[in-house]
Amino acid sequence: MDRDELAAWLRLTLTPGVGDGTARRLLAAFGLPQAIFGQTTQALQQCVTVAQARALGQVPEGLEALLERTWTWLQGAQGGPARALLTLGDPVYPRALLDIEDPPLLLYVLGPAAWLAGEPFPRERCLAMVGSRNPTAQGADHARQFARALHAAGLTIVSGLALGVDAAAHEGALDAAVEGAAQPATIAIVGTGLDRVYPRKHLDLAHRIAARGLLVSEYPLGTPPLAANFPKRNRLIAGLSQGTLVVEAALASGSLITARLAAEQGREVFAIPGSIHAPQSRGCHALIRQGAKLVESAQDVLEELRLPWAQTPSTRALPAVDPAETDSALLQALGFDPVGLDALMARTGMDTAALQVALLDLELSGQVARLPGGLFQRLGRA
Repeated sequence: MDRDELAAWLRLTLTPGVGDGTARRLLAAFGLPQAIFGQTTQALQQCVTVAQARALGQVPEGLEALLERTWTWLQGAQGGPARALLTLGDPVYPRALLDIEDPPLLLYVLGPAAWLAGEPFPRERCLAMVGSRNPTAQGADHARQFARALHAAGLTIVSGLALGVDAAAHEGALDAAVEGAAQPATIAIVGTGLDRVYPRKHLDLAHRIAARGLLVSEYPLGTPPLAANFPKRNRLIAGLSQGTLVVEAALASGSLITARLAAEQGREVFAIPGSIHAPQSRGCHALIRQGAKLVESAQDVLEELRLPWAQTPSTRALPAVDPAETDSALLQALGFDPVGLDALMARTGMDTAALQVALLDLELSGQVARLPGGLFQRLGRA
């Protein structure tokens, strides 16, 4: 779009008292934003209130600064990922989002130019993965393994770049990414402007997603990490995908909001069961009781979605486990719930020194995780 068209779209989004729903009514009645701002107050009142019509006649505060910032951002892709601003009527605007109740007027997108020139959001190939920001070691491992296997099978993994499960899901998809792929490995729907990364510790992850996937936001450049924006963006994570997999979630969590939105939008909801002792499992157990599909492997998800084009997840994409080690007495004693040294000593009869050496060996081989509070947990495989 040219600078004048960009200015009109930004003005529409900034006009006080005019939300996305009102803006869509105006676009349906008058066409492009430039046509809306060419209307008389009387003509506008056919669609909006008197106060809204008057607001549309005023240039919003901050428009010129945002226009300059956005225009400069759009022109600054030389040598890096492509940048795009997709409008509601754009041919590559994700069709899946047109089916949700509140599709955003604008989507800021960062990623490889080849995908932005075609269909970057194939709904039938997108699966959302969400979960706790403070997962157990097993939960984080599950997220990464499931994402790795599901992307290897042909699915793009959609998540929110948050700490915990989100980050592990993005990492797993990137693990399975291949050069010259026909679709993004992963899509991160963020709750800030695309000119900043939140949390900051995910700066490197965001750069890798921009190289092998897509970063997407409905928020103008410069938008800080406001608490209200993150639950709102969850509707896009659910809406962009044909299903949502919840890895771990407490009973009160944003992940359950995403799952509810997915169900309301007619999408599939999957949940991985966990330990009855872990607070992070209670949300998944509640979802299963409400009808979410219980899954124990990536193959369970693929079979439920019935994707004719899906490839069988490759075992090479998953970490190898020595069967002899898996069946060891110590691993059997650990089970899959967090457990302390005293309990392990009672179960195994080993003394403290020998037990700590054995646990360290298992930790280094990736079969056991050390948790806060002096606990240990066996890591299963997806």
